[in-house]
Order: sequence, then structure tokens, then C-alpha cells
Amino acid sequence: MSQYLNLRETAPMSEPLRILHIVPSLTVGGAEQMATHLMIGLSRSHHVGAVGLYPPSDSAVERRLAEANIPKWHLNKRKGFDPRMFSLLGGVFREFQPDVVHTHMAVLRYVFPILLGNRIAAAVHTMHNLAKHETDAFGRLVHWFAFRNCVLPIGISREVSASVRRLYGVECKAVIPNCIPIEQDPQNMRGDTPFREHEGIGRDAVVFTCVARLEPQKNPLLLLKAFSRLSGPSVHLVFLGDGSLREQLAAYAQSHHLSGRVHFLGKRDDVPSVLAASDVFVLASDWEGNPLAVMEAMAAGLPVIATEVGGIPELVRSGEHGLLVKAGDCAALLMARAARERAIQEFRVERMVQGYADLYRDAVTTFRKTQSKAKCSWAPNPIKVPSEQSK
Repeated sequence: MSQYLNLRETAPMSEPLRILHIVPSLTVGGAEQMATHLMIGLSRSHHVGAVGLYPPSDSAVERRLAEANIPKWHLNKRKGFDPRMFSLLGGVFREFQPDVVHTHMAVLRYVFPILLGNRIAAAVHTMHNLAKHETDAFGRLVHWFAFRNCVLPIGISREVSASVRRLYGVECKAVIPNCIPIEQDPQNMRGDTPFREHEGIGRDAVVFTCVARLEPQKNPLLLLKAFSRLSGPSVHLVFLGDGSLREQLAAYAQSHHLSGRVHFLGKRDDVPSVLAASDVFVLASDWEGNPLAVMEAMAAGLPVIATEVGGIPELVRSGEHGLLVKAGDCAALLMARAARERAIQEFRVERMVQGYADLYRDAVTTFRKTQSKAKCSWAPNPIKVPSEQSK
């Protein structure tokens, strides 16, 4: 016998929507932070829930969602393909009864079958990277079918949107750039972080800071090799982030006598304050989508040195926001000011939240014109997974 989720009739447009975001995990990463910024912003006007396929990690993301009273479900996914996710997600759908389902990264392989069996008003998937790098071969096959059926792909940059067109032969429903919360006065953060003193970095030293996972995509080894050509004890390179290349990077720094000038700070919750106490932001990625770290650096007033890949050229205007200049050169001050002014105008999280809210409303309105009820023709036998808020 077919199982039915018994989803409620979609709420009238004057009422808040029920929006369910699904990510692989609620850890600290660019996509996870973007989803968190979006969920918190939406929660001021809508009912928002968060699902992480993997176990909880007591991350800053999870704490921020808890502070915003956003219910969370952790499905404790096992390594590799885990068919339990179908029933567990079905239980979450039954409990939360979403009007909108918003997926991120490589979760559609578990969510898409449930969407096919349920008349959800709107299903949205944000592409956080160039299409060929977003997921594996099986995931790309799922995306191919999903984007031709009930799932609306969203690009975070024009280049990401173009990559969806090239790989899947479909157009993104919209391009909505990632955005970040922006401190009104970055000067308020300067000098508040103890990392310079803790790392033995003098006040007059020039600090290059990279915020990125230490993984091949970000190519931190190329950045370290380039830095090794800079001489002088008053120039430092700071890595904020962790990953599989950390030991290799540390070994390279030691073998090239850079240990005193290269600093591995790992994952930290105070990224904005560390950036505010830095001088230049650097990123050597081989490919990117629309990196939040670049926006955070610009919001902190830093000039940006980065590779011209993915959506980065859409953020940084070469020669205006991204030139390396000597300390004390007025051009550096003008560049930092221009970077921050563009961040304030274009990268504020409110702009992203409004873009997605309008998209949800438009999709729900279109759905209402053709459907009177949200019915389910098929769904796996749901297993109820209590949210952390209900525990």
C-alpha cells in the first residue's frame, strides 16, 4: 500500500511559508554558512527548519541556528550511500510539512525521490560550485533529471549559471549571489583579536590571510610557494581553515624555514575579527563558485589577491579591489575603501534573503494556479526523527 505524507494544503500567500533547508552537514563551510545566513534571515518572516544528513558536530553554524530558534534534524548518515535517508527524510517531511524545500550540495540523490512523490509547492536547489565540481557522476545524473522535473536550479554567480547550462542543458531559474552579514563599522573590530600577539606577529607586520579549506580545490600549496619568495621577517601568511593538506603545508613551511612567518590557525569562529586585523586577503583556488570568504574580506576593507576563476571576477574588479600595493601607499587605502563600499552595496545578507523569498513566493504562486492541494502519490514509510528543538 502506498504511504502518504498527508501534507497540508499550502498556506495562503498572506501567511508565512514553511521552508525546509537540507544540507549534508551543519558544519562550518562556505555553503553551510550561506545556508545559515539565509535561514536566519528568512526565519524573521517565515517558519524555517534545517536538516543535516550527518551527525551533529557542535559547530558555530549549529549554535547560530539554535540561537535563532530554528529547529534542526540530524539524520546520522552513514559513510557512503545510506538508503535509510529516504525514510528518515520522509519522517521529517511529515513532521514539518514544508511549502518549500531548499537543497544544497550533494543531497538531491536522497531528496529528489521524495519530491517526485509529493506535490511540494516549490523545490529549489542552490548550485554552490561549478556544475562539474558540485557532485559526483551519480549526483550529476540525479541533477539532470531533477532540473527537468520539479527542482529549480539557482546559480550563485553568472559563471556557475553558465556551467549549469553547459552541463545540464537547462537555464538556472535565477542567479542570486551569496551574501554575508556586514559590520557597520569594520574599524570597531580592529585590534580586538589577540591572534597577532598570540602568533608573535608585530603591529607593523604585513599579514596576508587566506580563509579556505586546506584542500586541493583551494590550492594552498601554490599560495605557500608564492609566499616563500617574499623576504623579510615582517611579512606573514595566515591560514584560517583545516583539511587534508595541512600536514603537507606545515612540512613545506618548516623545510623552507617559514615556520615563524606562516601560521595555521585552523577553524575559528572569529573570522571577521581576524580579517579586520589583517592587511591583504589571498586565495589561490583552481575553481570556485561565489566564495563567501572574498566577500568577508571586502567587507573588512581588505584588498583581495585571488585567482580569476568561477564567480570571483564578479566580486572583485581587478585594479580597483584586487591589487597588491606597498605598505603606506594611498592606493591601498583607496582600494580597501572601494572594496568595502561594494560589499555594503551588493553583498548584504538582506539582499540574498529577499531574492530567495521572492523566488519562493513566485514558485508557490505558480503552483497555486495549477494545484488545489499538495498530494502525495508515493513516499517511503516515514520514520519520525525528532528535531533538536522538540527534544
